[in-house]
Amino acid sequence: MKIASVKLREFRTQASMTEKEIINFILANPKITIEMTVHQLAEQTFSSPSSIIRMCKKNGFSGYKDLCNSLIYEQALRQRSKTYEKNKITKSDSIKEIVDKVTYRNIVSLEDTRDLLDEHTLSKCISLIENSHNLYFFGIGSSSIVAKDAQQKFLRLNQNCFVSEDWHLQLLTARNMTKNDLGVVISYSGQTEEMIECAKAMQQNAVPTISITKYDASPIVGICDYNLYVAANESTFRSGAMSSRTSQLNVIDILYTGFANTRYEDSLDLIAKTHIRKGTKNG
Repeated sequence: MKIASVKLREFRTQASMTEKEIINFILANPKITIEMTVHQLAEQTFSSPSSIIRMCKKNGFSGYKDLCNSLIYEQALRQRSKTYEKNKITKSDSIKEIVDKVTYRNIVSLEDTRDLLDEHTLSKCISLIENSHNLYFFGIGSSSIVAKDAQQKFLRLNQNCFVSEDWHLQLLTARNMTKNDLGVVISYSGQTEEMIECAKAMQQNAVPTISITKYDASPIVGICDYNLYVAANESTFRSGAMSSRTSQLNVIDILYTGFANTRYEDSLDLIAKTHIRKGTKNG
């Protein structure tokens, strides 16, 4: 399913003035838009039905109806996120209730993240990984755990892959990267200042960049070339970064598997070669 607001936000930077008026209205009034005909929307935005349909097709929709269907689906997804609040962890919860609620959140987060991932964007990202000289992952806090997991995976496929726990080293790395490298910025909020600085440094060096962040407008989304979204449905204990971390790890697994699949036989050989057997102790 194509997520309308994601596509429209990303297209807005290259849209014409007329298209921007249409996009701005849709993003500000999604519920109203799905009740309107193409002619009513054209009148409201001082455009024409043909301009709206062309804009829809530029964003991968077959037409205005297809765009509206995506908006309806997106509204349902947002409504579903609101129901998570009814499943907050409370002080009186039993262990069984905690097990059920945490598991439910993680499952739903993975399902929603699956629906947010765009196949075309994923293909572009895998192609960038395949053609990069060096692959660098950026993240602090809980996102650094995801970055280290990514490094471990891609190293097994003999891909030059780097990550540093120290933010200053990450910034130095970003400033020294070239257009032949690839940077992957991991930030659930998309607003982490340190990650924004790293993304800007890579942008200045014309380094291709990918973000893994929550489904929302954010500074990092505006800087990176390609954005992979995870569902924004963290629980009461946000500092634990539970469902977001699970979703981010899932995105890494998808990128890793997609990359491995581009060189299937070689990947199988490399995985077998890098497998570390666990010995048994005598006595």
